[in-house]
Amino acid sequence: MALKIIKSLVCSFFLLIFIVSCSKDKPDKIGAVADRTKIPKLHATDITTIISDSGITRYRISASRWDVYDKAAQPYQEFPDGIYFEKFDLNMKVDANIQSQYARFNDNEQLWILKGKVRAMNLQGELFETEKLFWNQRDQKFYSDTLIKITQATRIITGIGFESNETMTHYLIKNPQGIFPLNDNANAAPATPTNTPAPTSAPKVTVITPPNNKPSTQPIMHKSMPVKAKQKASPK
Repeated sequence: MALKIIKSLVCSFFLLIFIVSCSKDKPDKIGAVADRTKIPKLHATDITTIISDSGITRYRISASRWDVYDKAAQPYQEFPDGIYFEKFDLNMKVDANIQSQYARFNDNEQLWILKGKVRAMNLQGELFETEKLFWNQRDQKFYSDTLIKITQATRIITGIGFESNETMTHYLIKNPQGIFPLNDNANAAPATPTNTPAPTSAPKVTVITPPNNKPSTQPIMHKSMPVKAKQKASPK
C-alpha cells in the first residue's frame, strides 16, 4: 500500500514538472495595436530620394528622418528633423532649393507645410526667409501668412503675406513692412584700431517709405528677370 502511494506521488511530481515546462515554452502574448493611425507604415533615416512625375524628374529630397502615416484619416508624410529640396526644370537644372527644420506633406491635398527657419533660393539668387511656408503642388504655388524677408542683390524687402509661383520668380508681398538698401560693405567686419575712435553715428541704413513717413501698405509685385552676362568690348 505504501509503495502504491509513493508511485502515485512520483507520477504527480513528474506530471507537475511537465506542465510547468510546457507552460514556459509558450510565447508571451503581445497586445493588439490600439491606434494604427499613429503608427507609421514606413520609417526611414538618412534618406535621399528622387520624385518623378509622368516620367520626368521633378525634385530631389534629403532628410534625416521620414515617416509615412498611410492609415491616418488624412494620410500624410512627416519629416520631423527637417528637409532639403532641390527643384528641377525640364532640362534637369535646379531652378529653386528649399530647406526647413520641419516638414509635412498632406497626400490628398498635395500640400507641403514647412516650418522653422524656412529658407528658399531661386535661380536669380534671391533668398526668401520665413518661419512658415505652404507649397501647393496641385496649384503650383507658394504662399505664407507670416513675416517674410527677401534678400535681393541690392535690397532687402520685408512684409507679411506672400504668394509666388513654384520657381519663386514672380511673387507678391501683400503687406510690405519696409525696403532696405544693401550696402556692399555691410557684411564686412569693421576695423577697430586702438588709436581710432569709435564712430559716433549709426551706419547709413534707411527704410524707403512714402512721403507721409508711414510704411507702404500697397502690395509689392515682382517679376525676376534672368541675369544677362556682360558682353566684352571688341578690340579696336
